[in-house]
Amino acid sequence: MNYFELFEFPPQLTLDTALLAERYRALQQQYHPDRFAAAPESDRVQALQHAAEINAAYQTLKDGLSRAEYLLALQGWDIRGEQQTLQDTDFLMQQLEWREELEALRQHADPDAAIPVFEQRISSEYNRLSLQLEAAFIAADWPLAADLIRKLKFVRKLRDELSRLEDSLMDL
Repeated sequence: MNYFELFEFPPQLTLDTALLAERYRALQQQYHPDRFAAAPESDRVQALQHAAEINAAYQTLKDGLSRAEYLLALQGWDIRGEQQTLQDTDFLMQQLEWREELEALRQHADPDAAIPVFEQRISSEYNRLSLQLEAAFIAADWPLAADLIRKLKFVRKLRDELSRLEDSLMDL
């Protein structure tokens, strides 16, 4: 099942997430297992499977990075769940620097001031990479798109770690 076809969207990087949510609710209502409670077992199982597929499709398409990975898979470049490392040495060095900065924030004299500055730099990098990813999709440059998705996944993970650090510092 093609997730874009399921929700009646063209296969593209950008989509209307409000319309996606609306179509998701309509499909969930149509195939909700409770509607098949009195149906034969085979119909109930099929409805349950379809509801699960709808959920998986929605979770994939509602997130821009997951959507990009899925689109790339449709082009024959399935990098979902891979453990491949990047070959971009500049980005690898940047990763090390960011990790060191993140660790230093734990000991920083004024983390409340330092964290937003670091967060802004990381967010700017995420936005810059996202724009490059859009251009790579427009150009159908799948190897570049794959590398950019890998980079975006790292930056997103870094942002998540920063958020957890911020939360832990607030709990002190």
